[in-house]
Amino acid sequence: MNGAALAAISLDQLPKNQWATVLEVRRPEETEGHELVLRLTEIGFVPGEAVRIVAIGVPGREPLAVRLGHTTFALRRHEASFIRVLPGAAQHG
Repeated sequence: MNGAALAAISLDQLPKNQWATVLEVRRPEETEGHELVLRLTEIGFVPGEAVRIVAIGVPGREPLAVRLGHTTFALRRHEASFIRVLPGAAQHG
């Protein structure tokens, strides 16, 4: 494994307001999750995109408000857990 792979975390573990770069969207084992992965990819969670968590809901710390490009999405922690990111990306517009 290279250093980037070792430093990668899932998006739901990223601290609020820290920029990161999307590395991949993992495919879940269960068939129902395949549509989720397709949807996340279609809305822009693709390798190289800058992302950050801008807000965390209360109570229960859900949903996560996730900034991707110039758009903000609400994701459940379960959904965000499939997105692997590399923390510390340079800030993006």
